Amino acid sequence: MKLIFTNGRQGFWGNYPITEKEFNTVKSLIAFTAFDESGIVGFFTLRNPGDSLDELRFGFVILDPEKRGKGYGKAMIQQGLKFVFQIYGARKASLGVFENNLSAYHCYKAAGFQDKISDHAETYHVMDEDWKCLELTMETSWN
Repeated sequence: MKLIFTNGRQGFWGNYPITEKEFNTVKSLIAFTAFDESGIVGFFTLRNPGDSLDELRFGFVILDPEKRGKGYGKAMIQQGLKFVFQIYGARKASLGVFENNLSAYHCYKAAGFQDKISDHAETYHVMDEDWKCLELTMETSWN
């Protein structure tokens, strides 16, 4: 993946340099890296989506393309859920997935996430297309 930043202009990931408010959003992320005997297999972040500490939200879920379809994604999410519910003590986990990313959607469903029914779906403009984001949630089953 190529990251593109330009001095003071809109880049691939947003404006650069970032503001103090944008930096404070990033510094609050809890980052996780998943490994197996061959090395790094994936990455994800968790964050509080609002002021409440009762929910953690998955983001930036990335899996090595060579590991896809082999159960690594589900195992990685399940380990993240153990952190969310057993260690952190949240009551709810959430995430968003683009509707055109069916393999990720099915992975999250296999890990136990449920569709959040909503009248309004977020849409993002990505690579000159509008992508609809589906919301998924899970309530604690470990507390």
